[in-house]
Amino acid sequence: MKKYDYVLVGSGLYSGVFAYLARQKGKRCLVVEKRDHIGGNIYCQDMEGIHVHKYGAHIFHTSNKKVWEFVNSLAEFNRYTNSPVANYKGEMYNMPFNMNTFSKMWNISTPQEAKAKIEEQKASVQGEPRNLEEQAIGLVGQDIYEKLVKGYTEKQWGRDCKDLPAFIIRRLPVRFTYDNNYFNDLYQGIPIGGYNVIVEKLFEGCDIETGSDYLEKKDYYDAMADKVIYTGMIDAYYGYCYGKLEYRSLRFETEVVDTDNYQGVAVVNYTDRETPYTRIIEHKHFEFGTQPKSVITREYPVTWEEGMEPYYPVNDEKNQSLYRRYEELAAKEDKIIFGGRLGEYKYYDMDKVIESAMNMAEKEL
Repeated sequence: MKKYDYVLVGSGLYSGVFAYLARQKGKRCLVVEKRDHIGGNIYCQDMEGIHVHKYGAHIFHTSNKKVWEFVNSLAEFNRYTNSPVANYKGEMYNMPFNMNTFSKMWNISTPQEAKAKIEEQKASVQGEPRNLEEQAIGLVGQDIYEKLVKGYTEKQWGRDCKDLPAFIIRRLPVRFTYDNNYFNDLYQGIPIGGYNVIVEKLFEGCDIETGSDYLEKKDYYDAMADKVIYTGMIDAYYGYCYGKLEYRSLRFETEVVDTDNYQGVAVVNYTDRETPYTRIIEHKHFEFGTQPKSVITREYPVTWEEGMEPYYPVNDEKNQSLYRRYEELAAKEDKIIFGGRLGEYKYYDMDKVIESAMNMAEKEL
C-alpha cells in the first residue's frame, strides 16, 4: 500500500481546495511546493502589520453562491469593493469606464451625452476590427482608448496595440451610471487576516514539502501515491516536447513608505506608455488599515523566460493550438490530473479555480 492517496504538485488554490475536500474523505495527501511557502500566488507577507499581496493584487469576487459559502466557511470576508483609479500623466480617472470617467474626460453630465460622444468617435473604425487598436476604438471611442487603454495594454503585452489580435479585448466594461465598483459579481471582499488564513485551513492535515521540485524527483514522488494532482506548467511536465507555451510574467518592486496613506486607493493603474510599471498597489487599503506606515508595490510586466514565474497565459491562436497537443497527451494519463491556471493553460479568476477544483473533487473522490 502506498503512503499517500494523492501527491499534490503546487500549493495554490486548486491544490488547496482539492486537498481540503480529499482530507474530508479521509484521504492522505502530500503537497510538493517549489517555493519556500505554500499558498501559490495568493500568499501574503506581513510587513509593518500589513498583509502584503506578494504576487499582485488578489480581490475575491464571485456570483457563485456555493463558492462564496465555501470560502466564507474558511475565513470571514470584509466588505472591500474594488474601485481602481487610472492615472494618465497626472489626470485621474475612475475605473471601470463609467459616468464619472466620461464626466471628467468630456465635461459632460448625462448618459445621453456620453453615448453620443462614444458613438461619434467609434465611427472612425469601419468593418471588422483588424487588431486590438481598432477593436478598442470600436468599443469605447478614440479618447478613452488613447488615454486609458493603449499605453496600459502595450505595457502589459509588450507589443503595439496594432500588432495585437482584436480578440484579446472582446469587451471593455462600460457603464452609463456613476458606479465605480469594478466587478459586477454579487459577492466580493478580502479575507480578514489575509489569504494565508484560508491557505492554512485548506492544507490542514496534509504533509507538506516546500523548496522541492517535483519534476526533478518525479519517479520518487510518483511512487509515493496512487494519483498525482499536477498544477504546474503542462508543457514543463512533458519536457517541452512540442515546444514552449508563452506566458507574460511580472516583476514586483515593494517598498515601505513613511506615510499612513500613499495614494488613497488600493490600486492605481498608470495608463501612459512612458511610466514603466502598469500599476501601484497600496496593500493596507484592502483591509482598511490604519497603520502609521504603508507598503506599496509597483508592478512591471515582463516577457516570461524559463526560470521566471509564469503569470498570464498568452491565449492567442498559436499558443492555443500548441496547448491542445499537450492536452491530448494529458487525456491519455490515468494517474495524473492537470488543474489550475498552469496545468490547464487558462486565465482563471480565483472563484473559477475553486469551482474547477470542486468539480474535479466531486468526480474523483
